[in-house]
Amino acid sequence: MNKLAKMTALFLPGIFLLGFNLGTGSVTAMAKAGAEYGMTLLWTIIASCLCTFFMINIYGRYTLVTGETALQAFKKHIHPGVGMYFIAALTLGVAGSVMGVMGIVADISHEWSKTMIDGGIAPIWFAALFSALVFFIFWNGKTEFFERSLAVIVAVMSACFLINFFIMMPPPGDIVKGLLPSVPQTNAGAGAGPLLVIASMVGTTVFSGLFIIRTTLVKEAGWTLKDEKTQRNDALFAVVMMFLISASIMAAAAGTLHAEGLGLSKASQMISLLEPLAGPLATALFATGIIAAGVSSQFPNVLMLPWLLCDYNETERNMTLPKYRIMVFFISLLGLVVPLFGARPVLVMIVSQAFNAVILPVTVACIFYLANRTDLMGAYKNKWPANMFLTVILLFSIFTSFIALKGVWNLVFV
Repeated sequence: MNKLAKMTALFLPGIFLLGFNLGTGSVTAMAKAGAEYGMTLLWTIIASCLCTFFMINIYGRYTLVTGETALQAFKKHIHPGVGMYFIAALTLGVAGSVMGVMGIVADISHEWSKTMIDGGIAPIWFAALFSALVFFIFWNGKTEFFERSLAVIVAVMSACFLINFFIMMPPPGDIVKGLLPSVPQTNAGAGAGPLLVIASMVGTTVFSGLFIIRTTLVKEAGWTLKDEKTQRNDALFAVVMMFLISASIMAAAAGTLHAEGLGLSKASQMISLLEPLAGPLATALFATGIIAAGVSSQFPNVLMLPWLLCDYNETERNMTLPKYRIMVFFISLLGLVVPLFGARPVLVMIVSQAFNAVILPVTVACIFYLANRTDLMGAYKNKWPANMFLTVILLFSIFTSFIALKGVWNLVFV
């Protein structure tokens, strides 16, 4: 039992990243891609996961070499305003995400409850229940408790989606074809459709907050250069699981909705559409997986602002302080906004992801600058292959940011 506990402890930072990264935004993006285009965009998940692995590693490596977290480095070596920009931008993105995530979880739970209770249970009650659960676990105040609670929820989410893959998987030939990069054909006038889906898939996987929080977790774990292999293995575990779960969600939608010629505009549709196609077991597994994904991503979401402030100010991360508890309480209340006011959860999620899209190019540019400074990295500064890969990610992030912002503009104002 002690061996298992030690092994689990080694991967807790990776599990934290997995729970952070795979929320309802990811589920919606992957399910939509599978429903609309089958497995043809599987290559996008692979490309996104490779970029994420590279970025996790390069940010983690910076902390291993210098002992500084990302925000501390931005503040000291670029400009304090850059650190403040990240705090403000990530907080705005997270505020939208808290509203969107809990809105989708409440919507899914309401839809699923209709299969058991006539008329179902109102979404506001589910939003209140899950927001209270997240706040209760936060109240404990210890990072180890957050991580272990998150590990249990992530395990439930992973099991649900992976079992569902075998129940609803599309033909193996379709999966193999999806490994080859291609952009699906669309009807005239809908050419931007697959590009927007690709942008949303990249945006939900290659997330700036992930890399910045990663440096905090590496520093808190006490890892140094001698732990570089441990850091890399932990990152690899997180990214491999991201790929398997994301691909399983896409496959579930591709093997059922796409096969029947049905599209998808919101995640809760999966419940009503799946039951007649895949049966109650698959529907229950999918619903449980989405709820677990939503709750797991809410932990890091509500903790983001206090953690960033502690990091920036280089103070002890004591979440039992009244100011942080008040802060997290009000952030948690945002989870009630969508069901309370009848807002569209998917729209809220898309707008919050637009903030993330704007942050990513700056995140790439900052680490490019820091990792090439000899006075900071010494012999460990970037070599040309790393710089070339970073340049490709930077250009791609600018392109996807443009697509995402254009898509949001058309959705909101046109």
